[in-house]
Amino acid sequence: MAVQQNKKSPSKRGMHHSHNRLKKQILAVEPTSGEIVRRHHISENGFYKGRKFLEKRVKEEAEDT
Repeated sequence: MAVQQNKKSPSKRGMHHSHNRLKKQILAVEPTSGEIVRRHHISENGFYKGRKFLEKRVKEEAEDT
């Protein structure tokens, strides 16, 4: 089993973990609906790259009987 020989300094530790920071999400505008969506994801209306892929599902309200 590997055991570190010397303590890693706070500076080196920070350099080691520098890739773990949060990044901003890259957003795009859907050309058909004008909606702002995440890149490479289908919009709420079911559009992707200007083409309709999914029909929007309508939730039926539960009736009290």
